[in-house]
Amino acid sequence: MEPFRYHIFICSQQKPEGIPSCPARGSGKVIDALRAEIARQGLGDEVQVTTCGSLGLCERGPNLVVYPEGIWYSGLMPEDVPEFVRTQLREGRVLERLVNRDAMALRDEIRGNREKMLAGMRARDAAGVLPDELTQIIRGFQESRALLTAIELDAFTAIGAGADAAAVAARLGTDARATEMLLNALAAMGMLMKRDAVFHNSPLAARYFVAGSADDARAGLLHTVHLWPRWSTLTDCVRAGTSVTLRETEERDDAWTQAFIAAMHRNARERAALVVQAVGTAGVKRMLDVGGGSGAYSIAFAQASEALRAEILDLATVAPIAQKHIEQAGLAGRVKTRVGDLRTDKLGDGYDLILISAICHMLSPEENRDLLRRCYAALTSRGRVVVQDFVLDPDKTAPKFAALFALNMLVGTRGGSSYSYEEYTAWLRDAGFADVRHVRLPGLTGLMIGARGA
Repeated sequence: MEPFRYHIFICSQQKPEGIPSCPARGSGKVIDALRAEIARQGLGDEVQVTTCGSLGLCERGPNLVVYPEGIWYSGLMPEDVPEFVRTQLREGRVLERLVNRDAMALRDEIRGNREKMLAGMRARDAAGVLPDELTQIIRGFQESRALLTAIELDAFTAIGAGADAAAVAARLGTDARATEMLLNALAAMGMLMKRDAVFHNSPLAARYFVAGSADDARAGLLHTVHLWPRWSTLTDCVRAGTSVTLRETEERDDAWTQAFIAAMHRNARERAALVVQAVGTAGVKRMLDVGGGSGAYSIAFAQASEALRAEILDLATVAPIAQKHIEQAGLAGRVKTRVGDLRTDKLGDGYDLILISAICHMLSPEENRDLLRRCYAALTSRGRVVVQDFVLDPDKTAPKFAALFALNMLVGTRGGSSYSYEEYTAWLRDAGFADVRHVRLPGLTGLMIGARGA
């Protein structure tokens, strides 16, 4: 059974540079153009587009197959897409100038290409050449650093609607030759487009990296820029067992704090609705947001319940940032800030809900035990503590992001890490909490919830 009138399979298999492939011949742009044109011509409910591995005609790509008839096309370029959609998909006629008609020749070419590929793989293996995927992991820092440098310099904003390297360098106050090298690399990565020596932002770059765009993420991404020096010390940290460049948050400058809170605010805005829905607000009159940062979660809980009053506990450098967001949300009467140190200060009492979001990974196991004991003491009868964080599987090798994030804590904290469900459960129960449960959420983080008994 075919739920669509047509089902198109188009090759998107990446291969090493220098080896013929559909992506190297522009299949990515064809895929984007194809999906846009299908929508424009009102065929979205009749045509399914699926990317696939190699179709075996690598020298003649981009290649695609149209089912149910099984019509093979080669060499389809973005400029051909409107005619292809109109002819093949709307009118049901084959676009003869791009179709492969000789099935026997097609089969022989595919078989020949397959044999060459297998022979090449055997030769590489026999010579002990590193697999391409391993090389990509090892050299992946190069693309990351190029993009982070562009973000740090604000190069995408400097490019604006289009500029050559000299103009960008003049705007940034950078060296013209070096700037052109950076922009060329970004164009090779697909972050920029270059036409007649003029660089233009890609749609992704224009959306997320240009100042003033609706989804400008640069302020938060500067936190990732600041992580770079710390990660460069990983070898020394593994030898030492802790960060070798530790500076407590309150000792860092305003630029670091603002970038960090901006990054956390972006993450929190994305996840706040999920957390509120999973936790609920029934019976919650007073809430404490421990290390609440920008206040995004407290704001979301207050917006979900007019009866709820929230208090954010954070450092003196962070509280003014939270206050700004609270006032922008019109919640100054129901969400308050309190300056304090979550590691040592008393939390108060009489809270129905205490939220600890993205905090436990910064603390050692001993510090987490102590924090959860103080949370237990600060809750009302039947009050709840909610920990949101990366929760590792029992063997701590998955999820991959959480396992890598443990290293981020190694290079940046005295004793922080990512922790497993079993560890959180033990800490909560030792603190006195009952009905401990793990709530999985879409995305990278989950919840650990413990309830205080009557």
